[in-house]
Amino acid sequence: MTVRAKDSARDPVRSRPATRSPIEAAEAARRRMDDPAYRVEADQRRGRGAVSNPTGRYEPAQRETFDDGWDLEVDLPPLPTEVIIEKPRTVITRNDSPDIGYDRSINPYRGCEHGCSYCFARPTHAYQGLSSGLDFETKIFAKPSAPELLEKELRAANYQPGTIAIGSNTDPYQPVERRFRIMRGILEVLNQANHPVGIVTKSALVTRDIDILAQMADKQLAKVAISITTLDPKLARKMEPRAASPAKRLETVRKLTENGIPVTVLVAPIIPAINDHEIEAILKASAEAGATEAGYVLLRLPHDLKELVRDWLAEHYPDKLNHVFSLLQEARGGKDYDAQWGVRQTGIGPYAWMLGRRFETTAERLGLNKRSLKLRTDLFRPPAKETGQLSLF
Repeated sequence: MTVRAKDSARDPVRSRPATRSPIEAAEAARRRMDDPAYRVEADQRRGRGAVSNPTGRYEPAQRETFDDGWDLEVDLPPLPTEVIIEKPRTVITRNDSPDIGYDRSINPYRGCEHGCSYCFARPTHAYQGLSSGLDFETKIFAKPSAPELLEKELRAANYQPGTIAIGSNTDPYQPVERRFRIMRGILEVLNQANHPVGIVTKSALVTRDIDILAQMADKQLAKVAISITTLDPKLARKMEPRAASPAKRLETVRKLTENGIPVTVLVAPIIPAINDHEIEAILKASAEAGATEAGYVLLRLPHDLKELVRDWLAEHYPDKLNHVFSLLQEARGGKDYDAQWGVRQTGIGPYAWMLGRRFETTAERLGLNKRSLKLRTDLFRPPAKETGQLSLF
């Protein structure tokens, strides 16, 4: 097989109409997955979530393979994880989105080895000239200098403290964190400065840092949100192949709460006809494990994630593909996705309303969300600046 390039303007995925019926879109996904030049062979993507690796949406040409008559029977090895060291100038990212509860965040990594098929952060890899598909989970950008940069930014004369969200884009405790320990360094800086932090993860690795998080939680400076998408280990392995198992995540909730660290559980994302029937069971198991707050998010599909999820469904649940997107379009005003603030997290219409009422009534019955923990900012003290004078003695 040989790779050639063609004009992206003629890419059938990119040139599709803005809105298609679920049946039309499903048929297009099935045709793509029947094309060996589009999909990546199962052996090569073993342990990965995405089933394809389409060209990034900003690239001027699309890659495609074709038969040149020189095919050889070669077993390709599984795709390795490549870590690219990034050297940013700053590490705190600001936002003014009105429907999220924080105005600043830190992303120690870009891309995520967990390989969650539904991850709304996948399209951000296009800014690196990479694919939202397999590139997102095999080419990880790490920021080893993040703790040092954070300390510098917290020391700025005009800095005003506010809760820093970590894990709002990609997971700070993904597998490569065991090697780089960037998140550990960030927490050390925040703890020394008495700066509040909210963490979102689906990894059991967060328990490694219980010693720091417990100190911060004792001063009302830290809380952790654990994402639990399903209690079915088989479904979890298909959706989130390198993330902790559902049982391990519940154990993580228990360990954190036993050490005085407040835990929120996120039923996120809810995927129609795939895991929407598990809302009550997930909340019950989470409350029993010690969670005190809970939230949910309806599946979000920005940019090319729409087609990646269709490809995933065509591979694993072809009989449900039409139904999933029919319900999504019902909850998104007839579109696959609506990015409008205030509705992008929960959707609109009867199906979205039903999900919301199921979540609310179950959370109330289980005693979840009786209060929302507000982290303190009044204890903040800027990191001390090293003068180097001690080196004279």
